Amino acid sequence: MADLSMAQAVAESAKYLGAGLAMGIGAMGPALGEGHIGQGAMEAMARQPEMVSTLTTRMLLSQAVTESTGLYSLLIAFMILLF
Repeated sequence: MADLSMAQAVAESAKYLGAGLAMGIGAMGPALGEGHIGQGAMEAMARQPEMVSTLTTRMLLSQAVTESTGLYSLLIAFMILLF
């Protein structure tokens, strides 16, 4: 690595810290949301076993939408690192 001035080194380290925080905090929401969706789907399937295929489809769609926020935080983390 080339010689960096102190200001450049601090800016570079802040960039990595910011990207890590963006991804770490940004992953908590989808994790909690997907767990909540899964819990609700399992309870609904236990109550109405005949609706398993419909509930599974809706559960997976809901989890995909929830996961998109995690992907947005990954995009932001990459943008922080690259720019």
